[in-house]
Amino acid sequence: MNFPRYRLRRLRKDDLFRRMFRETQLRPDDFILPLFVRPGKGVKQPISSMPGNFQLSIDLLIKEVKEAKSLGILGVLLFGIPDKKDEMGSEGYADDGIVQRAVRSIKEKVDGMIVVTDVCLCEYTSHGHCGVVRDGRVINDETLELLSRQALSHAAAGADIIAPSDMMDGRVGAIRKTLDENRLEDVPIMAYAAKFASSFYGPFREAAESKPQFGDRKAYQMDPANGDEAIREVELDIAEGADIVMVKPALPYLDIIYRVKKTFNRPLAAYNVSGEFSMVKAASQLGWMDGELAMMESLTAIRRAGADLLITYFAKEAARKLVKFQ
Repeated sequence: MNFPRYRLRRLRKDDLFRRMFRETQLRPDDFILPLFVRPGKGVKQPISSMPGNFQLSIDLLIKEVKEAKSLGILGVLLFGIPDKKDEMGSEGYADDGIVQRAVRSIKEKVDGMIVVTDVCLCEYTSHGHCGVVRDGRVINDETLELLSRQALSHAAAGADIIAPSDMMDGRVGAIRKTLDENRLEDVPIMAYAAKFASSFYGPFREAAESKPQFGDRKAYQMDPANGDEAIREVELDIAEGADIVMVKPALPYLDIIYRVKKTFNRPLAAYNVSGEFSMVKAASQLGWMDGELAMMESLTAIRRAGADLLITYFAKEAARKLVKFQ
């Protein structure tokens, strides 16, 4: 009815106009960079399904963290690959575990970087599941004690944020209680609150060497079809003391990100997971799409849906692009 008086294209006519009137902005300090650390020295083991990502020994991890900081990235998320695994995942909560040592080293050698640690047993158990297994089942309440020990060991090493990803019922409350009892009440919890049993985790299983040796994780991770249940999961984690909540994966669950932000208006992270990253990289290598444009469009969509923090393997690449335009 208003055409030709009102023309939306007037504010799209060139790049300067588009940048001026862009509603959703990305910044390097929106990003958290996931990193994989393993024992050794001078180790930089490529992850074949995730081009540009590596399992790193602590000495090279420090270089990676310093580079991330130089690009304006404020946070890293650590995953550990231990020397040995057992049924109880004991390396995950050992004071001299690989993540604990990595945290101490980052805190000693890099100023101004927020260190987030993933709290879960899957990388440390011989069976690859996220908790204590008995008779082929993951036992929820016995697992809580081990997760609490793991969280405490990370916080004691200097972790700035604890991020439980196991999807056990009650784990946020158990971890909060343990931290508080040990005078670590100021350490925030970033809960993987709505973590779905997703096919998009495939490349991560190679990166973290955490593939289940039997069955799957559908008995504790969420059914991808359930949106209302995701809201209940987030509500429970907030009630138990989560300071930041997370939706994982991101792109197939933009509706969940939007609903969580609108419902709770709490600090919200979204994990742009390995499969999302690898699809863009593979299609780009085959010449099927412009990988850089797809990267920026994907991250913008996650931010637009309501995420405050983007956990992404694109963090450095996207930050470099953003820095160029500043």
